[in-house]
Amino acid sequence: MPELPEVETMRRGVAGARGSRIVDVQRTPCRSKPIRISPRIDVFRKRAIGRTIAEVGRVGKRVVLVLDSGDSIVFEPRMTGLVLTADPPNQEHLRLRLTLGADSTNNPQAPPQLLYWDRRGLGSVQLFSPVQFEAKFGLHELGPDALTLTPQSMQARLAKSRRAIKVALLDQRAIAGIGNLYASEILHLARVHPAQSCLDLKPAQWQRIHAATIEILQAAIRHEGSTLSDGTYRNALNQEGGYQNHHRVYDREGHKCSQCGRGTIVRIVQAQRSTFFCAACQRLRK
Repeated sequence: MPELPEVETMRRGVAGARGSRIVDVQRTPCRSKPIRISPRIDVFRKRAIGRTIAEVGRVGKRVVLVLDSGDSIVFEPRMTGLVLTADPPNQEHLRLRLTLGADSTNNPQAPPQLLYWDRRGLGSVQLFSPVQFEAKFGLHELGPDALTLTPQSMQARLAKSRRAIKVALLDQRAIAGIGNLYASEILHLARVHPAQSCLDLKPAQWQRIHAATIEILQAAIRHEGSTLSDGTYRNALNQEGGYQNHHRVYDREGHKCSQCGRGTIVRIVQAQRSTFFCAACQRLRK
Protein backbone atom coordinates (compact mmCIF):
# COMPACT_ATOMS: atom_id res chain seq x y z
CA MET A 1 0.00 0.00 0.00
CA PRO A 2 1.35 3.47 -0.81
CA GLU A 3 2.43 5.28 2.34
CA LEU A 4 2.25 8.91 3.39
CA PRO A 5 4.99 10.21 1.03
CA GLU A 6 3.46 8.54 -2.03
CA VAL A 7 -0.07 9.66 -1.20
CA GLU A 8 1.08 13.19 -0.39
CA THR A 9 2.85 13.22 -3.77
CA MET A 10 -0.43 12.13 -5.40
CA ARG A 11 -2.30 14.88 -3.55
CA ARG A 12 0.14 17.54 -4.69
CA GLY A 13 0.03 16.18 -8.22
CA VAL A 14 -3.74 16.60 -8.51
CA ALA A 15 -4.02 19.77 -6.42
CA GLY A 16 -4.59 21.71 -9.65
CA ALA A 17 -8.10 20.25 -9.72
CA ARG A 18 -9.10 22.55 -6.88
CA GLY A 19 -11.81 24.88 -8.11
CA SER A 20 -12.78 22.66 -11.05
CA ARG A 21 -16.35 21.50 -11.59
CA ILE A 22 -17.11 17.79 -11.98
CA VAL A 23 -18.82 17.37 -15.35
CA ASP A 24 -19.02 13.58 -15.46
CA VAL A 25 -18.14 10.46 -13.45
CA GLN A 26 -17.57 7.23 -15.36
CA ARG A 27 -16.86 3.76 -14.05
CA THR A 28 -14.71 2.51 -16.91
CA PRO A 29 -14.89 -1.12 -18.16
CA CYS A 30 -12.14 -3.31 -16.72
CA ARG A 31 -11.62 -7.07 -17.01
CA SER A 32 -9.64 -7.23 -13.76
CA LYS A 33 -11.08 -7.65 -10.27
CA PRO A 34 -13.48 -4.73 -9.69
CA ILE A 35 -12.58 -2.12 -7.10
CA ARG A 36 -15.01 -0.92 -4.48
CA ILE A 37 -16.92 2.20 -5.53
CA SER A 38 -19.44 3.43 -2.99
CA PRO A 39 -22.24 4.42 -3.07
CA ARG A 40 -23.63 2.75 -6.21
CA ILE A 41 -22.29 4.52 -9.30
CA ASP A 42 -25.64 6.09 -10.26
CA VAL A 43 -25.98 7.57 -6.77
CA PHE A 44 -22.32 8.61 -6.82
CA ARG A 45 -22.84 10.43 -10.14
CA LYS A 46 -25.98 12.21 -8.92
CA ARG A 47 -24.18 13.59 -5.85
CA ALA A 48 -20.89 14.48 -7.61
CA ILE A 49 -21.79 15.82 -11.06
CA GLY A 50 -22.13 19.59 -11.09
CA ARG A 51 -20.21 20.01 -7.85
CA THR A 52 -17.01 22.03 -7.50
CA ILE A 53 -13.86 20.59 -5.93
CA ALA A 54 -13.36 22.97 -2.99
CA GLU A 55 -10.23 21.34 -1.56
CA VAL A 56 -7.74 18.59 -2.43
CA GLY A 57 -6.55 17.06 0.81
CA ARG A 58 -5.17 13.93 2.40
CA VAL A 59 -6.18 11.86 5.39
CA GLY A 60 -3.52 9.30 6.33
CA LYS A 61 -2.90 7.19 3.22
CA ARG A 62 -5.89 8.52 1.25
CA VAL A 63 -6.42 11.41 -1.16
CA VAL A 64 -9.57 13.42 -0.45
CA LEU A 65 -11.53 15.70 -2.79
CA VAL A 66 -13.80 17.93 -0.69
CA LEU A 67 -16.80 19.11 -2.71
CA ASP A 68 -18.68 22.39 -2.28
CA SER A 69 -21.67 20.35 -1.08
CA GLY A 70 -19.65 19.18 1.94
CA ASP A 71 -19.36 15.63 0.57
CA SER A 72 -15.88 14.12 0.20
CA ILE A 73 -14.58 11.74 -2.47
CA VAL A 74 -11.94 9.52 -0.87
CA PHE A 75 -9.44 7.63 -3.02
CA GLU A 76 -7.72 4.76 -1.20
CA PRO A 77 -4.94 3.40 -3.44
CA ARG A 78 -4.14 0.31 -1.32
CA MET A 79 -1.43 -1.76 -3.03
CA THR A 80 -1.34 -0.42 -6.57
CA GLY A 81 -3.94 2.27 -7.14
CA LEU A 82 -3.23 5.88 -8.02
CA VAL A 83 -5.00 9.09 -8.92
CA LEU A 84 -3.63 10.52 -12.14
CA THR A 85 -3.98 13.59 -14.32
CA ALA A 86 -2.34 11.85 -17.27
CA ASP A 87 -2.86 8.46 -18.90
CA PRO A 88 -2.52 5.52 -16.49
CA PRO A 89 0.48 3.17 -16.88
CA ASN A 90 -1.85 0.61 -18.44
CA GLN A 91 -5.18 1.59 -19.97
CA GLU A 92 -6.59 -1.81 -19.03
CA HIS A 93 -6.39 -0.89 -15.35
CA LEU A 94 -8.27 2.40 -15.57
CA ARG A 95 -11.16 2.19 -13.08
CA LEU A 96 -12.75 5.63 -12.73
CA ARG A 97 -12.72 8.84 -14.74
CA LEU A 98 -13.76 12.24 -13.42
CA THR A 99 -14.23 14.69 -16.30
CA LEU A 100 -13.66 18.24 -15.11
CA GLY A 101 -15.07 21.51 -16.33
CA ALA A 102 -13.50 24.97 -16.37
CA ASP A 103 -11.64 25.99 -13.27
CA SER A 104 -13.54 28.63 -11.30
CA THR A 105 -10.47 30.88 -11.59
CA ASN A 106 -10.10 30.14 -15.33
CA ASN A 107 -6.73 28.56 -14.60
CA PRO A 108 -5.36 27.27 -17.95
CA GLN A 109 -3.32 24.64 -16.06
CA ALA A 110 -6.38 23.02 -14.50
CA PRO A 111 -6.55 19.32 -15.50
CA PRO A 112 -9.36 18.23 -17.84
CA GLN A 113 -9.80 14.97 -15.94
CA LEU A 114 -8.76 12.86 -12.98
CA LEU A 115 -8.14 9.18 -13.60
CA TYR A 116 -7.96 6.40 -11.03
CA TRP A 117 -6.15 3.20 -11.96
CA ASP A 118 -5.64 0.00 -10.02
CA ARG A 119 -3.87 -3.14 -11.19
CA ARG A 120 -5.06 -5.60 -8.53
CA GLY A 121 -8.50 -4.35 -7.61
CA LEU A 122 -7.54 -3.71 -3.98
CA GLY A 123 -8.26 0.02 -3.89
CA SER A 124 -11.51 1.90 -3.43
CA VAL A 125 -13.25 5.17 -4.23
CA GLN A 126 -15.95 6.27 -1.80
CA LEU A 127 -18.14 9.34 -1.47
CA PHE A 128 -18.94 10.33 2.12
CA SER A 129 -21.30 12.86 3.64
CA PRO A 130 -19.71 15.07 6.34
CA VAL A 131 -21.19 12.89 9.08
CA GLN A 132 -19.99 9.69 7.43
CA PHE A 133 -16.51 11.15 6.88
CA GLU A 134 -16.17 12.11 10.54
CA ALA A 135 -17.35 8.68 11.65
CA LYS A 136 -14.81 6.98 9.39
CA PHE A 137 -11.80 9.26 9.69
CA GLY A 138 -12.27 11.26 12.90
CA LEU A 139 -9.51 11.10 15.53
CA HIS A 140 -11.45 8.39 17.40
CA GLU A 141 -10.88 6.13 14.35
CA LEU A 142 -7.66 7.43 12.78
CA GLY A 143 -4.67 8.87 14.60
CA PRO A 144 -3.16 12.29 13.89
CA ASP A 145 -1.09 12.67 10.75
CA ALA A 146 2.54 11.65 11.28
CA LEU A 147 3.79 15.00 9.99
CA THR A 148 1.75 16.95 12.55
CA LEU A 149 2.97 15.18 15.68
CA THR A 150 5.22 16.71 18.30
CA PRO A 151 7.78 14.53 20.11
CA GLN A 152 5.60 14.70 23.21
CA SER A 153 2.41 13.66 21.42
CA MET A 154 4.16 10.76 19.69
CA GLN A 155 5.48 9.50 23.02
CA ALA A 156 2.11 9.97 24.69
CA ARG A 157 0.32 7.93 22.01
CA LEU A 158 2.78 5.01 21.93
CA ALA A 159 4.93 4.87 25.07
CA LYS A 160 2.51 2.79 27.16
CA SER A 161 2.29 0.04 24.54
CA ARG A 162 4.02 -3.29 25.11
CA ARG A 163 4.33 -3.75 21.36
CA ALA A 164 7.59 -3.54 19.44
CA ILE A 165 8.15 0.02 18.26
CA LYS A 166 8.12 -1.00 14.56
CA VAL A 167 4.72 -2.68 14.98
CA ALA A 168 3.35 0.27 16.96
CA LEU A 169 4.37 2.76 14.26
CA LEU A 170 2.18 0.87 11.77
CA ASP A 171 -0.95 1.31 13.90
CA GLN A 172 -3.03 3.83 11.95
CA ARG A 173 -5.31 4.42 14.95
CA ALA A 174 -2.28 5.71 16.87
CA ILE A 175 -0.47 7.60 14.09
CA ALA A 176 -1.75 7.94 10.53
CA GLY A 177 0.43 7.59 7.47
CA ILE A 178 3.49 5.52 8.42
CA GLY A 179 3.70 2.20 6.62
CA ASN A 180 6.10 -0.72 6.57
CA LEU A 181 8.79 0.73 4.30
CA TYR A 182 9.21 4.06 6.07
CA ALA A 183 8.97 2.58 9.57
CA SER A 184 12.17 0.63 8.87
CA GLU A 185 13.82 3.74 7.44
CA ILE A 186 12.79 5.89 10.41
CA LEU A 187 14.06 3.48 13.05
CA HIS A 188 17.39 3.07 11.27
CA LEU A 189 17.99 6.81 11.22
CA ALA A 190 16.94 6.97 14.90
CA ARG A 191 19.28 4.04 15.75
CA VAL A 192 16.48 2.15 17.51
CA HIS A 193 16.01 -1.60 17.22
CA PRO A 194 12.65 -2.38 15.58
CA ALA A 195 11.85 -5.04 18.19
CA GLN A 196 12.42 -2.72 21.15
CA SER A 197 9.31 -2.48 23.31
CA CYS A 198 7.69 0.94 23.40
CA LEU A 199 7.60 0.66 27.20
CA ASP A 200 11.40 0.42 27.35
CA LEU A 201 12.20 3.42 25.17
CA LYS A 202 13.80 6.42 26.85
CA PRO A 203 12.74 10.06 26.26
CA ALA A 204 15.89 10.67 24.20
CA GLN A 205 14.96 7.76 21.94
CA TRP A 206 11.45 9.14 21.44
CA GLN A 207 13.02 12.45 20.47
CA ARG A 208 15.20 10.70 17.88
CA ILE A 209 12.27 8.67 16.50
CA HIS A 210 10.18 11.79 16.10
CA ALA A 211 13.00 13.74 14.41
CA ALA A 212 13.69 10.77 12.11
CA THR A 213 9.99 10.50 11.23
CA ILE A 214 9.85 14.10 10.04
CA GLU A 215 13.19 13.90 8.22
CA ILE A 216 12.47 10.61 6.40
CA LEU A 217 8.91 11.47 5.39
CA GLN A 218 9.78 14.94 4.17
CA ALA A 219 12.77 13.63 2.18
CA ALA A 220 10.59 10.95 0.59
CA ILE A 221 8.00 13.59 -0.36
CA ARG A 222 10.72 15.75 -1.96
CA HIS A 223 11.75 12.74 -4.05
CA GLU A 224 8.08 11.97 -4.85
CA GLY A 225 7.91 8.63 -3.11
CA SER A 226 9.42 5.20 -3.74
CA THR A 227 8.86 3.12 -6.86
CA LEU A 228 9.91 -0.43 -5.99
CA SER A 229 10.94 -3.27 -8.28
CA ASP A 230 7.33 -4.14 -9.14
CA GLY A 231 7.00 -0.69 -10.71
CA THR A 232 3.42 -0.24 -9.51
CA TYR A 233 3.75 3.18 -7.88
CA ARG A 234 3.71 6.13 -10.28
CA ASN A 235 3.18 9.77 -9.43
CA ALA A 236 0.33 11.93 -10.72
CA LEU A 237 2.23 12.61 -13.95
CA ASN A 238 2.82 8.90 -14.60
CA GLN A 239 6.50 9.06 -13.57
CA GLU A 240 8.51 6.98 -11.13
CA GLY A 241 9.31 8.27 -7.68
CA GLY A 242 12.95 8.77 -6.74
CA TYR A 243 13.27 7.94 -3.06
CA GLN A 244 14.01 4.27 -3.71
CA ASN A 245 17.51 5.43 -4.65
CA HIS A 246 17.97 6.79 -1.13
CA HIS A 247 16.71 3.86 0.95
CA ARG A 248 18.89 3.25 3.97
CA VAL A 249 17.80 -0.29 4.87
CA TYR A 250 14.57 -1.26 3.11
CA ASP A 251 15.12 -4.25 0.80
CA ARG A 252 18.90 -3.96 1.35
CA GLU A 253 19.47 -7.23 3.20
CA GLY A 254 23.16 -8.19 3.15
CA HIS A 255 24.42 -4.70 2.32
CA LYS A 256 26.81 -2.81 4.58
CA CYS A 257 25.18 -0.18 6.76
CA SER A 258 25.62 3.29 5.32
CA GLN A 259 25.19 4.83 8.77
CA CYS A 260 27.82 3.10 10.88
CA GLY A 261 29.89 1.37 8.18
CA ARG A 262 30.33 -1.66 10.44
CA GLY A 263 27.10 -3.58 10.45
CA THR A 264 25.18 -5.50 7.82
CA ILE A 265 21.52 -4.97 7.02
CA VAL A 266 19.41 -7.93 8.13
CA ARG A 267 15.78 -8.85 7.59
CA ILE A 268 13.31 -10.15 10.15
CA VAL A 269 9.53 -10.60 10.09
CA GLN A 270 7.28 -8.63 12.43
CA ALA A 271 3.50 -8.84 12.32
CA GLN A 272 3.84 -10.73 9.03
CA ARG A 273 5.76 -7.83 7.46
CA SER A 274 9.44 -7.61 6.48
CA THR A 275 11.60 -5.40 8.68
CA PHE A 276 15.11 -4.29 7.74
CA PHE A 277 17.68 -2.91 10.18
CA CYS A 278 21.41 -2.76 11.00
CA ALA A 279 22.50 -5.31 13.59
CA ALA A 280 25.36 -3.06 14.72
CA CYS A 281 23.89 0.41 15.21
CA GLN A 282 20.33 -0.66 16.10
CA ARG A 283 20.99 -2.88 19.07
CA LEU A 284 18.20 -4.34 21.20
CA ARG A 285 18.47 -2.94 24.74
CA LYS A 286 17.41 -5.29 27.53
